[in-house]
Order: sequence, then C-alpha cells, then structure tokens
Amino acid sequence: MTEPSIDLEALQARTLRVLVTGQVVAAASLSAAVTVGAFVIQDILGQQTPWGGLSSATFTMGSAFMSQVLARVMSKRGRRVGLEYGYSLAIAGGLIAGFGVNRNSLVFFLLGLFLYGSGQASNLLSRYAAMDLAAPDQRSQAMSYILFGSTFGAVFGPVLIKPAEQIGVDTFGWSLYTGPWIASAFFFVFALVNVAVRLRPDPLEVSGGLVSQQGIGVVTPNLGAALRIISGIRNARVALASMVISQVTMVAVMTMTPVHLKIHGHEGVSPYVISLHIAGMYAFSPLVGKFADRHGKLLSISVGGVLLVAATVMAALAGDAATLLWPSLWLLGLGWSFGLIGGSSLLVESVPEGSRVTVQGAADLLMSFCGGMAGFSSGFIRKAFGFHMLSNLGTVLALVLVVIGIRRLTSTRIAKLRV
Repeated sequence: MTEPSIDLEALQARTLRVLVTGQVVAAASLSAAVTVGAFVIQDILGQQTPWGGLSSATFTMGSAFMSQVLARVMSKRGRRVGLEYGYSLAIAGGLIAGFGVNRNSLVFFLLGLFLYGSGQASNLLSRYAAMDLAAPDQRSQAMSYILFGSTFGAVFGPVLIKPAEQIGVDTFGWSLYTGPWIASAFFFVFALVNVAVRLRPDPLEVSGGLVSQQGIGVVTPNLGAALRIISGIRNARVALASMVISQVTMVAVMTMTPVHLKIHGHEGVSPYVISLHIAGMYAFSPLVGKFADRHGKLLSISVGGVLLVAATVMAALAGDAATLLWPSLWLLGLGWSFGLIGGSSLLVESVPEGSRVTVQGAADLLMSFCGGMAGFSSGFIRKAFGFHMLSNLGTVLALVLVVIGIRRLTSTRIAKLRV
C-alpha cells in the first residue's frame, strides 16, 4: 500500500522527468543505429538482396522477446531494475553489432541486433512506468510525455549518423557503418546511469503493483494467461489490435523507405525523411495524449487508422520521386502515435489492476513480434512486387483498424444512450 507521507503528485512529476531524460538519450541511440541497419545487410549480402528487412526484423524480434522478459523482472523487482537490465543488454548489443559490421559478419551483427532490441523494449515499457502513479484521467497524457521525450533524441539521432561514420573511419579505421553502432552503445550508458541513480523510489512499488504486494505470492507472469485475459475483454482486444496494426503498418513501410530512396538515388535525404517520420511519431504525442484523455481512446484509435490510410496511399503514389515520401512518412508516424497511445491507454484501463504488468509485457511482445515479421517480409514484398504494393498492403491493414475502431466506438455510444 502507498504510504500517506508520500506526495504522489510530486513523485509522479519527478518520475516523469527521469523517464523523459532516459527516453531522449535512448531514442537517439536507437534511431541513429537502426537507420543504417538495412544498409549493413545490403553491404554484406548485396545491394539487390530481398533480405533488407532482416535487420529491422531481428531488432524488433529482440524487442518482442525482451519485453516479456523485462515485464517479468519488473513485476517482481520493479520498473528500475527492469530498465537497468534492458539498457545493459542494449549496450552489449550495440558493441556486438558494431563488431559484426566491422568484421562483415552477419552472425555477429544479427546477434548484436537481437540484444540491442532490449533498448527498444525498455523504452516502450517506460511508457507504462509513467502511468503507474498517474490519475485515471491523466494516463494517456502521462504516457505521451514519455513518447514526446523521444522526439529530441529520435529526430537528431539519424542526423548524427554521418559524423559517427566519419569519426569511425578516420579515427579508428572502422568500416563505414560501424561508428553509429558503437556510438549508440555509449549513449545507452547514460540512459542506464539515469534510471539506476534517479528512479527512486520505484513507481511500481509505490503504486503497489509488485506481485509480492498483492497478497498472491511470487507469480511469474505467463504469456498464455495474459492472452486469455485480453481475449476475454472486448476493449482489451481492440486495444491490442490497435497496437499491433499500427506497429505492423509503420514498420513495414518505414523499413523499406531508406532502401527505396537509395535505389532511386536519394540516399542523401534518407536520414532526414526518417527524422521527419520520427518527429511524427513523437513530437505531437502530448497533444495526442490530451486528445485521448478528453475524447476517448476509441476515437484516438480511429483517427490513427485514418492517418495511416492517408500515409500509405501517399507512399504508394510516390514512385521514384522523394517528394511525397516526406509528408507520407510524417503521417505514418503520427498515425502510429494515435494508435499506440490510444491502444496502450485503453489496454491499461480495461484489464484488472493485478494483471496489468503481465498484460503490458504480453501486448508489447505481440506488437514487437508482428512488427518484426512485417520488417522481415517487407524486403521480399518490395523485391517481388515493388514498394507501392508494400504500401498498398499497409493501406488494407490501416482500413481494418479504422473499421475496428469505429465499430467499437459506435457500439459503445449506442450502449450509453440506451442506459
């Protein structure tokens, strides 16, 4: 139970500041390194390889696996310890990936990428840590502050790629794409120190969310049990669908955009297009959070689906010119933000309090796993049918999300009118 002497409002404000600081640094690390992932695969396997999405797939699979592992750690020992584990593994992953790039070793590069995914898992789970102490009508907004913190690092991270590459080549004699991975590992050191020193007291412990505080003994979170909980609650199913579809649509199109630009002679603008995309994902999240809290999570999910439809249609029409990809990738990020914030908030408020940490980890696992599969298959789809067909498939998925969101929103409003 929460002690009366603790000022929860002040503690929540301090927790948000700590988490935002970590997000800035970690997001810079993730965006800088992952942007060049497909290029590394092309260097190792050839410029026309259909396996360009392998880097994104491995990274997101690592994120999926670690989201469940870190959720288990958090449920037993708190948010701080879980984040410490995640950032430590990301440091190791960045160094191993850099070693693989420099040695032209696909095995080491993929191993490093898998471990590196724990950094993304930690960043995603941080949004739930922001909600542990938040009032029910402020949960979306609290989450949005964490995503907003990612803006600064994520937007400027890709811009730092060229300097990191040049320093690696000129100073250390590394291969071209090694520098961003080594630099990202050192960025994660700051994220690790930030949570280890400053995230005290632990927000999950203060909120009474540890399994040892719930009078049920030490229970290891179970994926099957979490999925049963979600499947039994209609709003939870809608929330999970929103998170998964938003992630799959975004990852599939975003992963192949740098490859598409490079093939058509626009590699130089690729980092900036990705920066604009990431700005769409994070920069407007406070406004998205307020929208979700004021107008409802279901409407937020529906808006996200509409924006993803617009983004993928524009991407399909882009052809070999980069002009339409600028607004397309921005809308892709913004639609993802509406879908993720609306879905994550709806998930938290839909499931029993004692099951939240378990369900959070399971939902992020599925979201990241499906995103990984989308990233993996995107290269083959682009190779076989073209970037426009990949975007068209994204449009179909986004339309499904629009239908799901509007149907549930309509049925909820009808039910309220009847009451």
